[in-house]
Amino acid sequence: MNPFVVLAALSVAGVAALFVALALFLRAIDRTLEDIGGPATRFVAPVNYLAKIRLGVRAIERQTDALAPYVTRVNGGLGAILDGLRAIDANLAGVIAAVSRQARA
Repeated sequence: MNPFVVLAALSVAGVAALFVALALFLRAIDRTLEDIGGPATRFVAPVNYLAKIRLGVRAIERQTDALAPYVTRVNGGLGAILDGLRAIDANLAGVIAAVSRQARA
């Protein structure tokens, strides 16, 4: 038998074994996810736990969409407060340094 034919047959057998192993592992992953998520349902109200979580997260996202403009304004105000606190920190550092020099003298 020609060595190229043998190599081709071995390659086909290897590819077939790879696809069988892939199918088996994907089925094992699917079973595990089904155990975690509950029974899979399609085109009806979700009974699947993961689907319920997804719907809940989506509802939270929709309800908090209105907060975006307010958060940017609050963030700007907090930035101004941060600048003021840094100035106070610098002033207090100067006061502490002056008091410690005065206490030594």
